[in-house]
Amino acid sequence: MADLLIELFSEEIPARMQSRAGEDLKKLVTDGLVEAGLSYANAAALTTPRRLALSVEGLPAMSPDTREERKGPKVGAPDKAIEGFLRGAGVARDQLEERDTPKGAVYFATIEKPGRPAAEIVAEVLEKTVRNFPWPKSMRWGAGSLRWVRPLHSILCLLTDEHGAQVVPLEIDGLKAADTTKGHRFMAPDSFAVTSFEDYQAKLKRAHVILDPAERAEAIWHDATQKAFALGFEVVEDSGLLTEVAGLVEWPAVLLGDIADDFIDLPAEVLQTSMKEHQKFFSVRNPATGRIEKFVTVANRDTADQGATILAGNRKVLAARLADAKFFWENDLRNVTRHGLDPWLDKLAQVTFHAKLGSQADRIARIARLAGALAPEVGAEAGEAKEAARICKTDLASEMVYEFPELQGVMGRYYAKAAGLSDAVAAACEEHYAPLGPSDAVPDGAVSTAVALADKLDTLAGFWTIDEKPTGSKDPFALRRAALGVIRILLSGGLRLRLDKFIDSQLLKHEIAQARMGSVDAAEIEALEETLDAIGDHGVFGAAFEAVTAAFRHKDTAPEVHEGTYLARIGQTVPDLSDDLLAFFHDRLKVHLKDEGIRHDVIDACLNMPANDDLTLLVTRARALQAVLATDDGANLIQGFKRANNILTQAEAADGVEYSFGADAKFAEDPTETALFAALDAAEAAITPAMNAEDFEAAMAAMAGLRGPIDAFFDTVQVNTDNQIVRRNRLNLLARIRDICLGVADLTRIEG
Repeated sequence: MADLLIELFSEEIPARMQSRAGEDLKKLVTDGLVEAGLSYANAAALTTPRRLALSVEGLPAMSPDTREERKGPKVGAPDKAIEGFLRGAGVARDQLEERDTPKGAVYFATIEKPGRPAAEIVAEVLEKTVRNFPWPKSMRWGAGSLRWVRPLHSILCLLTDEHGAQVVPLEIDGLKAADTTKGHRFMAPDSFAVTSFEDYQAKLKRAHVILDPAERAEAIWHDATQKAFALGFEVVEDSGLLTEVAGLVEWPAVLLGDIADDFIDLPAEVLQTSMKEHQKFFSVRNPATGRIEKFVTVANRDTADQGATILAGNRKVLAARLADAKFFWENDLRNVTRHGLDPWLDKLAQVTFHAKLGSQADRIARIARLAGALAPEVGAEAGEAKEAARICKTDLASEMVYEFPELQGVMGRYYAKAAGLSDAVAAACEEHYAPLGPSDAVPDGAVSTAVALADKLDTLAGFWTIDEKPTGSKDPFALRRAALGVIRILLSGGLRLRLDKFIDSQLLKHEIAQARMGSVDAAEIEALEETLDAIGDHGVFGAAFEAVTAAFRHKDTAPEVHEGTYLARIGQTVPDLSDDLLAFFHDRLKVHLKDEGIRHDVIDACLNMPANDDLTLLVTRARALQAVLATDDGANLIQGFKRANNILTQAEAADGVEYSFGADAKFAEDPTETALFAALDAAEAAITPAMNAEDFEAAMAAMAGLRGPIDAFFDTVQVNTDNQIVRRNRLNLLARIRDICLGVADLTRIEG
């Protein structure tokens, strides 16, 4: 067996591309080797800013001989068909064999391919990999046609076995494979030869190159935290920045520097963002004050002055960056303390949110109205929720957020406090964007919750109105994230919210906005406005719309609502959009609950029950049903229910009637039949109050208790007996089983 070592040595590869490039190199090479008949034991890819390296262990010296039989055309087929088969099989006419088959005589070709040396296969695979490497961006240089992310300088390609190391014969656009590489650009620039992966990695380290990016990251974090700890400070964790910095250096030298006193009082988030985005510095916090007072930078070399010159240069550049940030901060604060936040709100009227959805100011007005309606549902004060929603986006007009968009919300909190607003309103400015990801925290306060829900629901309703829904893997407006955010906020807070009402009202607000931009009659817009107000009383759009349009018919100036009119179209559009958007929430909920282990069919069984727009209630029901199905009684009850439902469905189809008229115990002929009547009476007596109290665990436990009586009934009683009175009574008894079970959950949706 032999081991393969590949190194592709180039100018600096962007840090963001290195990890993917290493995985691509591994996949392309190993897939190519396997396809050519070379198996392997292990493979690992490692990267530095200047090299992609791949180690493959356990390659055989040769690929195996292969023998394949290929069926061809019938004997006597046209010459062109036979010639095509010969070309494809790579054989001559006299090598064909005639064989009898059930469909007549057919030509067969036996294709034998001898094994090939591993070096030959490696050369082919590596050349194909290099020429077709999937860089996000690549370039050409010199006179050659080869493309690479940065100019490719050399190729190291070695096969090592018990007899020693062999350079794989390979040349790509003048780059000839060899057994040599180079160390650190400044500290060890000379070439050196290697004989194996272990030798390669050890010699690189002696040449001031740490090959493993994980080892570089660990070294950076260890040195940074130790230097900070020695002075009583702590490094602010940032795994993304750590990975990026590890991709910028081959020999990390960690340096700890001070932030000038002029900038210490800047908000910590401003310092962190400015240093991270512009300089790739880690922030160092004073745990006693919570302020960012120092920074960590990572150089790519050791120096005689222990990095003093590098630090001095970094401080100079950092001071210039932070001077800009300080100017933005002080200018924004001055504007807020003098004029409040309203001037920024006025600016947002000139900022387009979306061409079809109006300006940011239009959006804010919708969110504020919805936040006020949501406030009582989440325990917030309506006026405070409206005020928070009104100013939650104003920092988008600030100079600081214009320079650092990632600080939106964070700066809003600072500016709201500077404007003298309450802590709850200020917190909502920052928290209403949350959660941004599956592991991000949800908003904490009631006001923040109301604004966060309003923001996300308005976004979803708006893009549903203009038919910009997610398709496949495309979700340019992060609508899946918005829906998941609503779900997580509701579930984590145990909030009981009937989504249907709020979806309907927000969809209608967008339809009204679209109507105002068009040439819709004022009377029709008035009808829609009244419908919007009526949704609060009726709970859903349909009932509100019917009530309003019915009242309008008695007015002399009433708009037409017959088929084809604008109002009639809205009467159909909003319910359809509402159902579709609620189904989108249900789909996202299934994905969310999958991680919790709740089966999709269990969720489907609960989705078919009333109040399925109350997601907290829906999940409570699903968890209770899942728990019951995990028991023997629950699992076996499903079988009994399905048996009863199948017999009943077939009988109803055959007889052309519905058996739902009530079974009578006086027609019972068997003790198990009598026992089932009693069990159903007891179950119903327990289930009805439990369901009314939303005690799903108790209801489902009572339902599961029917397992024994139902099993005993089916074991001893024939439902479709010759006595028609008894048969009908038993079918009505099965209908009662079905009705009781379906009153708890739609068990027809349960699989298995």
